[in-house]
Amino acid sequence: MENLDALLLARIQFAANITFHILFPTITIALGWVLLFFKLRFVKTGQQHWMDAYQFWVKIFALTFALGVVSGITMSFQFGTNWPGYMEKVGNIAGPLLAYEVMTAFFLEATMLGVMLFGRERVSERMHTTATLLVAGGTTLSAFWILALNSWMHTPAGFEMIDGKAHVTNWLEVIFNPSFPYRFTHMMLASGLTAAFLIAGVSSYRWLRSERGAEVVAGIKTGVYLAAFLIPLQIIAGDLHGLNTLEYQPAKLAAMEGIWETQKGVPAVLFALPDEKTRTNRYEIAIPKLASLYLTHDLDGEVKGLNDFKGKHPPVAPVFWAFRIMVGVGMLMLLVSWASAYQLKPWKKQAPTLPASRGSLPPQGAGLAWGGPALAATQPQLTVWHARILVGMTFAGWVALVAGWYVTEIGRQPWLVSGVLTAADAASKVPAPKIALSLALYLTMYAALITAYISVVFYLARHKKHADKPLGDDAALEHQLNVLNYTEKAGVPNA
Repeated sequence: MENLDALLLARIQFAANITFHILFPTITIALGWVLLFFKLRFVKTGQQHWMDAYQFWVKIFALTFALGVVSGITMSFQFGTNWPGYMEKVGNIAGPLLAYEVMTAFFLEATMLGVMLFGRERVSERMHTTATLLVAGGTTLSAFWILALNSWMHTPAGFEMIDGKAHVTNWLEVIFNPSFPYRFTHMMLASGLTAAFLIAGVSSYRWLRSERGAEVVAGIKTGVYLAAFLIPLQIIAGDLHGLNTLEYQPAKLAAMEGIWETQKGVPAVLFALPDEKTRTNRYEIAIPKLASLYLTHDLDGEVKGLNDFKGKHPPVAPVFWAFRIMVGVGMLMLLVSWASAYQLKPWKKQAPTLPASRGSLPPQGAGLAWGGPALAATQPQLTVWHARILVGMTFAGWVALVAGWYVTEIGRQPWLVSGVLTAADAASKVPAPKIALSLALYLTMYAALITAYISVVFYLARHKKHADKPLGDDAALEHQLNVLNYTEKAGVPNA
């Protein structure tokens, strides 16, 4: 234990915390807007399956929101325990931005989420829809403030140093710093893709369990079409973000690309084993001049190498491989989403479904038009193997997201705030064994929580029950009836 590096352990502990925490806001940011889409479709068409989808996914939203809140609290503790130098030096900037996130976003989300979950029978339909809109807006506003601070740490602006502490000179420059527009856009699209594959994957899981009703089909289509639409935008946003990184953080970009020497006509390294001792790439497979083309949009464009930043560049191998994992998963998302969209054939017209009043039962024999199980027979169907692929991709967004954040955060090293504060200068004097003990406890707890979360998501998918009570006097029926898959029984009252 005496040989442990306290700084390294503190960095690993914060990395573990942010890795676990970011999984959940990434889902809720986009899922809030998907819930609003489901609700607006229900309000416009009156078709019950849209409300069924809303009621199912709002439960997963609430579960995800709760885990995001509790995991965020543990991160804030570490500013005091492991990184006191951070708040001491840049607290005049970080403190207000974090406070804005709590006051303008978190309180809004937490309050309106209660209306979404428990208020539909107590408020008007319009108020319930407004609550959904406010929650969706609150999640995005929360991300706005957090990403403004994170981006400022990468490309600080709008401040001056007085007696060793950062003081704001222009809040607009602090918030809208050079990397913020690119990072915010990139993160919003990443959130959309994460939620899209979650919806498509869980809905496909239900489809494989012979739930072929309109709600499940709508979930598959929503997830697949959203992913197919967003992934090209994410590729474009990633390219623009890369150009911004080339300008403001060239050492990070050199590590991402595995470029050691400054040169023109830089090749794109597809595979290599970066070796920091020899400062070369072993077993390199590269395409000549391609990196210069997509980084500078010029085949002979010049890109700075890592040797220009000796002692001031990030560890190369983690950044190099995390970048390739992110890109590889992104390409897989493109392939799966477009192939799935083609198989679902959105250009083919579907049979209409009849509107339903709140909590109403379908008329006997309605079947096809009502949007019950019979509707699935007329819908373009996934093959079983394709549905299994979508299930396998359920949490693909998490993999790409975590890899991308490792590129971003490890790529900033050795700086905590670029050019202002290093990680070593911000670290506390807490002994390494104590950090190691708390790290072990964190990892154990996070492993249990993530396992429980995934288990509960699929448990909900297996035991889906509609939240609204159907009309009628039969109390037993309220517990047995799934609005998605009505059984046509004699004597069932119609609303």
